[in-house]
Amino acid sequence: MSISALMNWSGGKDSALALYHILQDPHYAVAQLLTSVNAHHQRVSMHGVRVSLLEMQAQRIGLPLIQLALPEMPAMDDYERLMTATLAPLQQQGITHAIFGDIFLEDLRTYREQQLAKLGMQAVFPLWQRPGADILREYLDLGFQAVVVCVNEQHLDASFCGRLLDHDFLRDLPSGVDPCGENGEYHSFVFDAPYFSAPIAFERGELVRRIYASPTGSAAEANAPDPFAAGFWYCDLLPKA
Repeated sequence: MSISALMNWSGGKDSALALYHILQDPHYAVAQLLTSVNAHHQRVSMHGVRVSLLEMQAQRIGLPLIQLALPEMPAMDDYERLMTATLAPLQQQGITHAIFGDIFLEDLRTYREQQLAKLGMQAVFPLWQRPGADILREYLDLGFQAVVVCVNEQHLDASFCGRLLDHDFLRDLPSGVDPCGENGEYHSFVFDAPYFSAPIAFERGELVRRIYASPTGSAAEANAPDPFAAGFWYCDLLPKA
């Protein structure tokens, strides 16, 4: 009997490849996709992708999608409360495992495992500790296609935002940048995959720079520059009819 699982779907390349491997594994049956969404802006958290494009991905995969609606800057307690409220009914329906596309962040893996254990669920990491360059090459060789939708300007300049995630992109990455962006260097949107019923047609919109304050907010309260503020570039994607 297959294990009923939930796919934590960001819409980017790592979750897409993790799903590919799980779909090849007869021990698992993926029942749901789950994506965290900024409720105010109606965009995928961190990635900035429109919810309409996220829904197109789910339609082409052929799996039901649950959207976890979050405030723009949720406190950790609020995030955990909302996540628990979302996962508890799924666990009661028989979903026992949650799939993630994480690769090597030990603290994040431990956090996920601990939070799921409270609900009697287990985490699965199909890509764990694989070399990033190997993951990206496999991803491309399998025929996945994605566009870079967000870059952290501490690691990559704005010219990388909006580019196709291809071999040229991998070649052009500066030294010290993880090929898969596992440290948050960049995020992507998958518009075609081996398990999509059809590619997603889109066009690139405007390029936008956003600054996010440090979690403490102490500098802002003192009306002073925030030395820990982070700048990100986003490429807006517009769905085509």
